Amino acid sequence: MSARAGHLGARRAGGGAARQQSLRQHNLGLTLRRVVDAPTPLSRADIAGATGLTRATVSALVDRLIALGLVAELEPVVAGRAGRPAVPLVPARGTVAALGMEVNVDYLGVRALDLAGEVVSERIEAGDFRASDPTEVLDRLARLAGTVVARLSADGVALVGGCLALPGLVDSVTGPLRLAPNLGWRDVDVVGLLAAHPVLGGLPPRLANEADLAARAEAHARRLTGPASFVYVSGEVGVGGAIVLDGAIFGGRRGWGGEIGHVVLGTDGSFDQGGTLEDYAGQDAILTRAGLPRSTPVTALLAAVEAEEPRARAALHVAGRALGAALANVVNVVDVEHVVLGGTYATLAEHLRAEVTGQLRRRVISAPWAEVELSTALAGQYPAMTGGALAVLEALVDDPAGWAGDEPVEVR
Repeated sequence: MSARAGHLGARRAGGGAARQQSLRQHNLGLTLRRVVDAPTPLSRADIAGATGLTRATVSALVDRLIALGLVAELEPVVAGRAGRPAVPLVPARGTVAALGMEVNVDYLGVRALDLAGEVVSERIEAGDFRASDPTEVLDRLARLAGTVVARLSADGVALVGGCLALPGLVDSVTGPLRLAPNLGWRDVDVVGLLAAHPVLGGLPPRLANEADLAARAEAHARRLTGPASFVYVSGEVGVGGAIVLDGAIFGGRRGWGGEIGHVVLGTDGSFDQGGTLEDYAGQDAILTRAGLPRSTPVTALLAAVEAEEPRARAALHVAGRALGAALANVVNVVDVEHVVLGGTYATLAEHLRAEVTGQLRRRVISAPWAEVELSTALAGQYPAMTGGALAVLEALVDDPAGWAGDEPVEVR
């Protein structure tokens, strides 16, 4: 917690003004939310009309948000009516940022995102973290974060907080990483290890599953065009998944939902040996079946497929069938009509599509009446880092007064 936030908490412990103060904080967040979520810039009058607040109140709220570096004004626009020109409002660029961090099997990354959704600093390091020592890996991540934090500080960008994406079960109730099979980590106090590092000790990150955060980024990318509900599946060394319902991640009671990579296949004889989805469609499994080293870039696998190399094509045939069957199981349970392919699957989508859609048509019981639509992800590279930063920024938008620790504006 920042000193400013702590000061605000002390004021809340006072007497009879708590209800009025809560209303002020709510309205400040409501105003910022309107600006951040608007598909096109809004004016103060637009916000007043949408919220029912008076124009004087909105003007005071906007002035506070500008002073906090959360909102910026564009050049006035002359309207075709009498009165002052409207001043469009947009999320401020490069003033505050959140860190999205990720530990994956073959890379570490840190991305700083501002309120306008722009990447203001980023560092990615490749590596092989299978069967790794969590203390060593997290120290390396913290040092990577240190370079990004130093850049933000030098540029005068305020750091809001951070969120770390991990490829495994993160206990959202009690906190630790329970299991990351492909890293070889079990019951690791990730926050405790990071809090001991001088870079992140004062601002330890929250934790979340990497597929959930990638799906959050995907939902954000689709917030204007839809669909609002979909199954997200990401092919990396492991296979991650998430269920998005009306724009929100459905993670289950402890946040452990969506582990599609561990769906068991083969018990009905339709696959040769049985096993999990990762055994057929994980990146390592595909490369091994294609006769390629597991360090092979996906671009090289794609080139082999496009060159009609038989083993590479056969590997994607098996992966597509397995992926389609696993997704059909999920769709039958959650009744969602859209599937989004992310990660490696997005790169290989055109070579997986026929097998995946064939399995969905065959195995989804409702397919004759509502065919499942398949699309590729829109959130770009390293979506889990984007999703982590977005999660932190969402908390800021919900409670800008709590982050700022300044006296709330007067509500009239």
